Amino acid sequence: MCRFVSWIGEERYLEDLVLAPEHSLIHQSKHALICKTPVNADGFGLAWYDNREEPCVYKDTHPAWADPNLKQIAYQTKVKLFLAHVRASTGMAISRNNCHPFHVNTWSFMHNGQVGGHDKIRKQLDQLVSDHYYQHRYGATDSEAIFLIALENNLETRPILAMAEAVQTVEMLSRRNGTTPHMRFSACWSDGTKIYAARYASDNLAPSLCYKKTKKGVIIASEPLDNSSEGWVNVNFNEAIIVSKENIEHKSFLK
Repeated sequence: MCRFVSWIGEERYLEDLVLAPEHSLIHQSKHALICKTPVNADGFGLAWYDNREEPCVYKDTHPAWADPNLKQIAYQTKVKLFLAHVRASTGMAISRNNCHPFHVNTWSFMHNGQVGGHDKIRKQLDQLVSDHYYQHRYGATDSEAIFLIALENNLETRPILAMAEAVQTVEMLSRRNGTTPHMRFSACWSDGTKIYAARYASDNLAPSLCYKKTKKGVIIASEPLDNSSEGWVNVNFNEAIIVSKENIEHKSFLK
């Protein structure tokens, strides 16, 4: 499993959440607490939105704690919205193209979870993606496939429903041809104006997801960034949230 954190609100340095807290994303890459795999060393990535509509993306295959460029970028970069992810592979190769966040045009996406029997349904997943979006299929993960299928489902105009339909479609393929667990899904995605997140599983082991509202904005994370749970709210099973600087809207994810 993986760990991630995102922020929307007033400008702040990436360092404030990625490096500085006592249980920062970097710390979680070595010592995750609410996770099957405490070490997440199979690459990392950042996507941040600044003066252009499309995000700037930086990712690599090093463990996050061992990359000096990540520390410099986090120290120098101050933005209103970003996504950051550390990866623990569930089967696909350790490569830059398999690192999260993935992005297409204005959209970025990062995922913690797995699709049971992905190796058996990879070809079927790819066939659900049109040539228009398949040109953005750089890696081989189930996560990237879910993202591209959601884009096919008109993610731009229906950001929750399109993602829910993608998750449901992939889960159905796993049930027919894959193995258990058919779907475990905790994810964040953004178009640079809002952050969307959801938590779901085909069993009772949905990956963790929580958020914390502050005076300056909202943090969404796989687990709290401090050793106290004060102020952190768990996203419920089968729940999606739509997050802006001022507001958090709760919705059912899969009907």
